[in-house]
Amino acid sequence: MKDTLKKCEERMIKRVDHLEVEYKEIRAGRANPNILDRIMVDYYGAPTAINALAAVSVTEARTLTIQPWDATVLKSIERAIQTSDIGINPQNDGKTIRLIFPPLTEDRRKEIVKDIAKMAEAKKVHVRNIRRDTIDDLKKLKKNGDITEDDLKNAEKKVQDLTDKYIKSIDSLSDAKQKEVMSI
Repeated sequence: MKDTLKKCEERMIKRVDHLEVEYKEIRAGRANPNILDRIMVDYYGAPTAINALAAVSVTEARTLTIQPWDATVLKSIERAIQTSDIGINPQNDGKTIRLIFPPLTEDRRKEIVKDIAKMAEAKKVHVRNIRRDTIDDLKKLKKNGDITEDDLKNAEKKVQDLTDKYIKSIDSLSDAKQKEVMSI
């Protein structure tokens, strides 16, 4: 029973952690090196992350500078950024690439806030599904005679408490990100 509860909590923690990563990748008007994490560059036939090929830095509030260690990969990085879904055209000066983030319009901010809410709701559904699966596993343990009825009730309460805890955590992450986007 303890293993089942431990696995339940670990799965819920993974959902919250994944949401944090997704929120970091959201382009919210400020220069954020994390938006480049998903972009892979073809480097001698192997897909390679940009941060493994270049120094990525925020030079101004709305400007990212990418300075490759190997100048021959500059065009490949530029091409990978252009074909990605970040929606920013890279500016190549022959040595570095600059990404200038335009200021967000009010409509775009509202769209981003809606996307943030959708992501949060999806993670809440995942957490509730984990709760359901865990309770089903506990009921199987009860049916097999491994735990008593009282143990089942106590475990169900613990699972619900974990669910409530992680849903609150998701809500607080979502609220913080929404406020960040609206304040830009």
